[in-house]
Amino acid sequence: MAKMRRKADLDSKLCCVCGRPFFWRKKWAKVWHEVLYCSKKCRSQKSNSDPVRRS
Repeated sequence: MAKMRRKADLDSKLCCVCGRPFFWRKKWAKVWHEVLYCSKKCRSQKSNSDPVRRS
C-alpha cells in the first residue's frame, strides 16, 4: 500500500474568488490544471466579484 501523504505535502492553489489556499484532492487528479475555485459557493460567485490577483 502507498503511504499516506500529509496535507502539507500536497499541491495547493489559491481560489480565484476568495483568495484562500486549497489543496489537491483525489477526485481532481485528472483535471487539477482546470480547477480554479475552492468550493461551489465560490464557483457561483465568480462573476459577482473582482478576481483576486495572483503573484
